[in-house]
Amino acid sequence: LDVAGIDPGAVGGPSRRLAATFRHRLRPSKRAPVDEPLIRLSAYLAVLALLVIAEFLVPRKGQEPSRLRRWPTNLGLSVLNTLLLRLVFPAATVGAALWAAAEGWGIFNMWSAPPLAAAVLSIILLDLAVYAQHRLFHAAPWLWRVHRLHHIDLEVDVTTAGRFHPIEMVLSTLWKNAVVIALGAPAAAVVVFEILLNAAAMFSHARVALPEALDRRLRRVLVTPDMHRIHHSVHRDETDSNYGFLVSAWDRLFGSYRAAPREPLETMSLGVEGMRSPAATGFFALLTGPFRSARTATSDS
Repeated sequence: LDVAGIDPGAVGGPSRRLAATFRHRLRPSKRAPVDEPLIRLSAYLAVLALLVIAEFLVPRKGQEPSRLRRWPTNLGLSVLNTLLLRLVFPAATVGAALWAAAEGWGIFNMWSAPPLAAAVLSIILLDLAVYAQHRLFHAAPWLWRVHRLHHIDLEVDVTTAGRFHPIEMVLSTLWKNAVVIALGAPAAAVVVFEILLNAAAMFSHARVALPEALDRRLRRVLVTPDMHRIHHSVHRDETDSNYGFLVSAWDRLFGSYRAAPREPLETMSLGVEGMRSPAATGFFALLTGPFRSARTATSDS
């Protein structure tokens, strides 16, 4: 991807002033403008299709709640969140990167860092920021009330990766925008990071059974499905572990890594204790969950 080839208009440019400043400060490219939303959507659909096929070919054995019940909810939340974020943040995180570049804000813009170094460090630090955000959503009670929607799923598969409350998606985007601006992350690096983050989230939630030896090697670097499955355990001490999305280093470095659950992976209980009934896992119950008292929320189960 060529940063100069990303047209602010193609990503919902923040303003005419930003577009003019951007074109003035960056050398124009002869390439066609990059359609960032189309690139991300294409990557998402491709990875989703591959992992759905993998789930049927090499499934992780375990509980099998009906896909007909779970998938409409999970995919419905994904569509709702996508539309909401495009409405609230039409330029997304790429717009934040373009604005920071145009205004000269951020570490890498102020220090004129080599482009490749700035891109690689931005991707690494953005992944660390997402890890930190994830831990905070588990630690703060009011944030957990929002985030627990992601965990109120009686099984975990590739569609769980997009199962988040709209409030969490808005807060997450604000946080990523702030980090992008503070870093002065290159726009191309932000596009790559978002694609990697989505792909890694789908992979780590996929209900696939990797050979044990392969899983052991992969999780030295990446978050694997078996590693992240522990994070969806009904036991809170296991839920509060393995927070990583892309690389496993952060969990190891900050002491949140857990190698195995107390129960066998095939039969371990998933979800949130007291919120496992059909009434508690319905689409509208999930959306209203953060606004209801703990007693009311659990009474549905």
